Amino acid sequence: MASAVERTDDLVREYLVYRGFTGTLKHLDSEIKADKEKGFRVDKIIDQLQLLIQSYDLTGLKEYWTYLDRRLFSRLEDVYRPTVNKLRTSLYRFYIIHTVQMKNPEKTQEFFLKQVLELQAQPEWRDWFALPFIPAPEQNPSFSPYFSRQWADTFLVSLHNFLSVLFQSSPQPVLLSFDSEVQRITSVQEESEQLRQQLFALHGESRLKKDEEMVHHKLPPYVQHMDRLGDTELDLVSSQRNVNMTTPSRNFFSTFLPQGRRAPGKTAPGPQSSPTQASLGRKDPAATAQSAKAKDQPSAKDLKMPTVSTATVDLATGHSRQRRYHDHEKERKELLSKLPPQSSEKKNDSDPDTQTEALPDQTDSTNQTRVCDVGGASVEQPFIKLSQEEYIEHHSSIMHCRVDCSGRRVASLDVDGVVKVWAFNPIMQTKATIMSKSPLLSLEWAAKPNRLLLLGSGVGTVKLYDTDAKKSLYEMTIDDIHPRILSLACSPSGTSFVCSAAAPAAQSGVVMEGEARVSAPVSGQLLLWDTKTVKQQLQFALEPGPVAINCTAFNHNGNLLVTGAADGMIRLFDMQRYESALSWKAHDGEVYSVEFSYDENTVFSIGEDGKFVQWNIHRCGVKQSEYSLSQDAVGPFVLSGYSGYKQVQVPRGRLFAFDSEGQHVLTCSSNGGNIYRLNKADAGLESVLSLGGHKAPVVTVDWCSAMDCGTCLTASMDGKIKLSTLLAQKP
Repeated sequence: MASAVERTDDLVREYLVYRGFTGTLKHLDSEIKADKEKGFRVDKIIDQLQLLIQSYDLTGLKEYWTYLDRRLFSRLEDVYRPTVNKLRTSLYRFYIIHTVQMKNPEKTQEFFLKQVLELQAQPEWRDWFALPFIPAPEQNPSFSPYFSRQWADTFLVSLHNFLSVLFQSSPQPVLLSFDSEVQRITSVQEESEQLRQQLFALHGESRLKKDEEMVHHKLPPYVQHMDRLGDTELDLVSSQRNVNMTTPSRNFFSTFLPQGRRAPGKTAPGPQSSPTQASLGRKDPAATAQSAKAKDQPSAKDLKMPTVSTATVDLATGHSRQRRYHDHEKERKELLSKLPPQSSEKKNDSDPDTQTEALPDQTDSTNQTRVCDVGGASVEQPFIKLSQEEYIEHHSSIMHCRVDCSGRRVASLDVDGVVKVWAFNPIMQTKATIMSKSPLLSLEWAAKPNRLLLLGSGVGTVKLYDTDAKKSLYEMTIDDIHPRILSLACSPSGTSFVCSAAAPAAQSGVVMEGEARVSAPVSGQLLLWDTKTVKQQLQFALEPGPVAINCTAFNHNGNLLVTGAADGMIRLFDMQRYESALSWKAHDGEVYSVEFSYDENTVFSIGEDGKFVQWNIHRCGVKQSEYSLSQDAVGPFVLSGYSGYKQVQVPRGRLFAFDSEGQHVLTCSSNGGNIYRLNKADAGLESVLSLGGHKAPVVTVDWCSAMDCGTCLTASMDGKIKLSTLLAQKP
């Protein structure tokens, strides 16, 4: 409800500005600032109550609760009145306990003096009037439970839940129902799009089946003879390697000659049918021609000229088949050289002819291998690569490439500061292009609403961009001392985002090889911003000192935040208390990328030392597993050019991403992305699938999973982005 109210307020403001009602707009803004219901945001109401308690404002606390009672609680049925009274009693007790814990006896006595007439007749307060005269009330059995942290948290959560249910169940004006209607229409559109895609796929399958059944019956006779001059003869030569090279051509030509023209003493070979004809159920054209000529024997005079012309064609096709045979043999040797040594030894012991016939056609890239041999057993591959598309709108190296939470749009940023927002379903299409005057270093999709995009610059600003309206909504100035916005992470609740700001460095994201990198960690700070008020909430304490944070990530509900820094430390923050819960030395050098695991009991990180490590967050600094990766997967990434020119790019974007079940991980490589299976203990990473398709090093990846089909993004230094669609094979 809070989001609908806020959205409605914005629409009313826009309407008043459009109509020119500036006076009404000023009154509306003043009323909204003084709104005690805080736009029906329960968290803001709880914060206001806690603020009054911490400031010992008993009068303000009573007035605020009276307003809530008159405005909200009075509309409830009588059956809920005892619950409201219990919450009010707990609120007053929460105030008293706070005064005692803060060792302010004057405020404690003031409470009982002002509330004595109201509370003395209530039996639940009878023992509490003795509280100011007890030396250590926290040790008294009657009052000790109220001094525990558990009681305070239980009360705040109960009050939060009560207000949330009250706001959700209270009647709403018609104007506020538009938000639910928009969500309903969006879900209907998405469902319609999925059904349209399924219908299109079924229509394509039916059309292919119809073509396979009907197309061969409509071929003219001369087209049916064309395979006899090509693949059939090649198969015959490959299976009979010890036969003379000219024999297949002569035997083939003899099948078209009448019996009287064949040499005496030689038997006519039986009709040969091609594999294509056998699989499709077509009649052998040679047998048909032979039976027709047996009925009508032409004379020798009539056969004289055709014999000469056909012999000429036979000579030409013989050379063509011989050349194709050599090409086939060359490809076969290359494929045999790529086979594992064990399988090669087994095949060498068998007959060479059997090798040729048993060798599968591995040159067809569209036939994805679904079964592999592991230790002599057949294991089904977990993924099949259905397709791979390419996005080529960028003209320089990619820094970031992220899919939004809905899985429908992609935002990509290159080193020139150009941001492309594009969709890939049903077709690949650019939706928006963002050109910035200042250099851009980071980007992140907002969680709610998912049309908003956060862009961090190199001059200390963060821009909030609406991808639907194609306009910038806000531009926040973060810090002038730390102008480089290295990382952005939006809370899943959508109410705030974390921003990492760093001091200027000697090198940018792309440097020339040979330039010295700064060894000392760069100074920086970690800030929390409110997306509603567009104001900074707080600055996190970084121990042992201020350092640049390279990467950040929230867990699923936004209660935990993990960061990786330039000093090699990983820090875990409690977002409910806004303080650091754990920190440990993770890598020798900088931490480049960090993510929570699927069950969120561990954290994965990639560092400058080339290690891919899994950490247990319940035991600080304890490694659960460790893997070594090549420089192609870790960085810095190197792109070689002409005349010894080499371009080196420091990692900025996400270096690894997990599938929907957290059992497989996608990493960078020199020519595409590699998918590994995460094994337990020290079994190491097991390579599952190589996506390939790139001619330059891949610098960032992302993995978006939807149902059984997952979408993998791999972006490289030549500005190309490959979108690979995978099909998960369920066991």
